[in-house]
Amino acid sequence: EGRPGVAATLRALNGALGRPAALWVKESGARNLRHRDFLAPRAALSAAFPGGQAPPEAVSAVPSLRGPAVLPLRVCRQTPAGLTVQVRRPEAFQRLLGPLPGPAPSAAGARTGCVVLHCPALRGPAALQPRHLRSVLLADHLAQLLRTQGVGVRLVPALTEERSWDVLRQLRICWPSGSGGSSLTDAVSALKAALGRCPCAAACEQGPGTAEGVIFKVHLKSFVEQQGLVGYDPNLDLLLVTEGTLWSLAELQEAVLQCPVSDLPALPASCFPSQSSCCSIIHVVNCEEEFQQQQLDVLWRILDPGAHTALQKHLVCGPVKVTNPSSPIGADQYFQLRKRQMYEASVIKYGELAQDEAWTEVIDTLTMAAIRFEMLSTAHRSQITLDLQNNSISTKGTKSGAFVMYNCARLATLFDNFQRAVERGTYPPLPPVSELNFSCLREEGEWLLLFNYLLPFPEVLQQAAQLPPPSSGIRITANTETVCKFLIQLSMDFSSYYNRVHVLGEPFPHLFDQMFARLQLLGAVRDMFHSALATLHLPPLSQI
Repeated sequence: EGRPGVAATLRALNGALGRPAALWVKESGARNLRHRDFLAPRAALSAAFPGGQAPPEAVSAVPSLRGPAVLPLRVCRQTPAGLTVQVRRPEAFQRLLGPLPGPAPSAAGARTGCVVLHCPALRGPAALQPRHLRSVLLADHLAQLLRTQGVGVRLVPALTEERSWDVLRQLRICWPSGSGGSSLTDAVSALKAALGRCPCAAACEQGPGTAEGVIFKVHLKSFVEQQGLVGYDPNLDLLLVTEGTLWSLAELQEAVLQCPVSDLPALPASCFPSQSSCCSIIHVVNCEEEFQQQQLDVLWRILDPGAHTALQKHLVCGPVKVTNPSSPIGADQYFQLRKRQMYEASVIKYGELAQDEAWTEVIDTLTMAAIRFEMLSTAHRSQITLDLQNNSISTKGTKSGAFVMYNCARLATLFDNFQRAVERGTYPPLPPVSELNFSCLREEGEWLLLFNYLLPFPEVLQQAAQLPPPSSGIRITANTETVCKFLIQLSMDFSSYYNRVHVLGEPFPHLFDQMFARLQLLGAVRDMFHSALATLHLPPLSQI
């Protein structure tokens, strides 16, 4: 019957009542889930039906709803809160725990378009600051999310050997490197020639009063007004163009040419609907450098008035405020500071274990997680504050990347202990999923893990990769905080369940059915952790 989904079930429920409007909502709170899984609130029913009463024949038809992605439903009841429905839970466990959780095969299978992600923070000789690191981490995460939906991604600019990129390697940021080549040199020459023919550009001779390296002056404001471009800074006017400016444009042009889009739409409708066959260009930039990127955007439109330059959008990151800095801090220093703090916090919690050489990789992974969650768990438009005090990082807080990794490691330890017990003959091996009895799963936390996490997980990844449709403005927003928030809430609910329930019980045959059903559930939760962490380039921990 296929993998059930939230959206398909809600569509079926709304269709059963004969109303296109979204009357039904999915419950998520533990208290409400004791009595219902879906609710059509009384207020919504009152707006849709005379007297707030849905037709009895429609209500009685709800339990018979079927579909490849529709959950199996029980009786529909009228309550003071509205119409309520519960899922046939053992059957839902059976259908969801068969295949591994993750993106729908059609999304991850074929490439369906291309996006160029441009991160200007990686240009220039200056050392990376935390504000730059935020935009780089965001672009890196967004690239992974888009790839899970089958979208081809090109990352610009290529890293050069002129700067040290240690902090990117330490954070496992996967970014291409290269020194350009003859094709880029030719492209720069072609752009120079185009500037020479441009009516709003004037060549500059080197001499007194001319800034070093400036080869053209371009009047941007008249072009913006003439084209009726919306959303640009009103102060855009004169741009001093250098060889470096043209090199940046040449790299963007080359990335566009390498996008394998052919006759496909720019992106699947679930990500970034567009009527053009060109790839989309997204400039991921911090708010302090947004103005400079708008200048480059307009210059590219002037020199290359093609469909792809009209699809440029700007994803702007809010400011990064650093508290208690003894002096301005770079991204490398920030990483080393967080690593030292994570090491010290681990020593306090685990004692001598954390001082062992075997823990080096664990501390590195915890540091990566702490920084990625610190930078990405807040909506990208909002300011984030980095507290650099010694006690500002902990292995205990439930909102941190370290807490997520700790719970991922607990799952690894659980399955390692089970495997060892099987090898000792304490338990039999885990049977095939078709032989498991999921009616044994009656604990509140078990349904919470399935209904709030395993069920919507593919849709969570899809929503995280979703970008708004083209509009007249140049700014866009993305749900780049979604995965971090999902993992944090998942970790809290899993931790609460795991602290209450003893999964590996006494080796009595009459207890095996429940233990095996729980292991199948938690195995799916473990795989979901791994899939979500992969979008953050975080390796799962096997110990902690």
